[in-house]
Order: sequence, then C-alpha cells, then structure tokens
Amino acid sequence: MLRNNGTFILFCLPGALWMIFFFYIPVFANVVAFKEFHFSPNGFIDSLITSPWVGWKNFEFLFKSNDAWLITRNTVLYNVGFITLNLIISVFFAIVMSMLRNGRLTKLYQTWMLLPYFLSWVIISYFVYAFLSPDKGLINSMIVATGGKRINWYIEPMYWPYILLFIGTWKGIGYNSILYFATVMGIDPTYFEAAEVDGANKWQQIKHITLPSLIPLMTLMTILAVGRIFSADFGLFYNVPMQSGSLYNVTQVFDTYVFKGLKATGDLGMSSAASLFQSTVGFVVLMVSNAVVRHIDPESALF
Repeated sequence: MLRNNGTFILFCLPGALWMIFFFYIPVFANVVAFKEFHFSPNGFIDSLITSPWVGWKNFEFLFKSNDAWLITRNTVLYNVGFITLNLIISVFFAIVMSMLRNGRLTKLYQTWMLLPYFLSWVIISYFVYAFLSPDKGLINSMIVATGGKRINWYIEPMYWPYILLFIGTWKGIGYNSILYFATVMGIDPTYFEAAEVDGANKWQQIKHITLPSLIPLMTLMTILAVGRIFSADFGLFYNVPMQSGSLYNVTQVFDTYVFKGLKATGDLGMSSAASLFQSTVGFVVLMVSNAVVRHIDPESALF
C-alpha cells in the first residue's frame, strides 16, 4: 500500500505535519487552563509542571466577570448572522454566475469577488476608515454634500453590528460562492434540458433542480460553520473598529476578550480557560448539529 500510494502520501505529508505540530501537540497545553501559570526561567515545560493546580478557578473567574454574557451574546449573534447571510448570498451569486453565458465575464466576476478574501484585515480596516473617517471619510462627505451632519462612526455603537456583518460577509462571499458554483456546474445538464422540454422556466429549474442539488453542500457548510459558532474572526473585530473603546459593547467577542485579557494582565490561565471553553462548546455544538442532520437526512451529514 505504501509503495503504490507513496506519491499521494508525500503530497499529504506537509499538511499532516502542519496539523500535528500546530493542532494535536498544542492540545496537551490545555492543562494551563487548570493552573495558575507562572513562567519559569527553565522553559515552558518546567513552567507547566511547577505551576500550581487551581482546578476550575480560571473558569469561575471568566464566568463571574461582567463581560461573560456580553462576549457570549456578541459571538453567537454575529456568527448566526454570518452563517445566514453567507449561505443565502453565496448560493444566490453561485446560481447567477452559473447562468452567465460569457465565460470570460464569469471568471472576471469570480476574481473580483474572491479578491477581498486574500486581503488582510489590517488593509481592510484602512479601507473602511477611508469611508468612515469623521473628517474626510467618503460617507461623511456625501452626507455633508446633501445637507446632513457628520457622523463620528467610531463612537456610535448602533451602526457597528450592521457594518461588521456587511464587511465580514463581503470578505468571505467570494470564496463561499465559488464552492457552490462548482457544485452547480457539476449538475448533469440533461436535467435542465429535460426540464426545458417539459416547459419549466428558469425559476422552476432553480427550485426543482439546482437548489436540491446544493442542499448536501449547504448542509455540510452550515454544520462546519455552526461548529465555529463560539469562535469569531479576530481581525474583523479587533482591527476594523480601530480598537475604539466606545464600541466595546458591540465589538467585544471571545477572541478579542482573550487577547486583550492576556495582553493587559498576562494571566495565561484565564485566557486558556476562555479558549478551552470556546473550543469545547464548539465541538459539542458541531456533534449535536451533525446528529440532528444525520437523523433527518443521513446523506447530508458530515459523518
């Protein structure tokens, strides 16, 4: 077996090593969440061994804090919004692109939509600032030109849930739509030809052929997204609002909370507890959602 599949194993080796070193080995460091971690001059392993065991105290500190409900609410609600918007808009664009007859135009649209996916959040944050700058921002200039009053966007929390949802969806929509587009293009064209012979219009073809063919992928992508419902995109929530303290209540999520807590207090135990809770709940939600899907439609389940 090794001799016959040596080439394929060689191709998989870099990815396997990456998973081992950056995912599986660090799992053992989760014990930090149950210790009052102190750095030792003899290195991390010695610090791990000599730090006193405190059990669940790091978790108690996390959930007794005033921010526990805030970061949980923000993380879950934003992710629900992203899951819903990404699913609907990605499928919509995939279907629209599949109907374009001009191949070059389709590739051009795909490139434009995919470009934001490869931009870093630091770059995007300055793009956003160019639009929302209180003094010279494009949106404020348009408001003033029409007789309105400037808005200081970076101290007005009420706008930011919509801004963050829009930007997060805009950045990822190209990647997600291409996945659905590939599935649409893989549908047997004879189905559409038969539907046309039977007198089905475009909407009826989408409703009875395209969407049912996309359901397994839509279910799979949703299950994976639900598994990350307690994780947030750190770059989006940290860089785009320019770390404005006035927006704390609408931009603070688990990932930014862990980072800021570690940066401010250096309490590695508490930060590790928050991250471990985040991962554990995500795993449980993933398993539950997959079990529900497997009960309804076993072919659409993840495993």
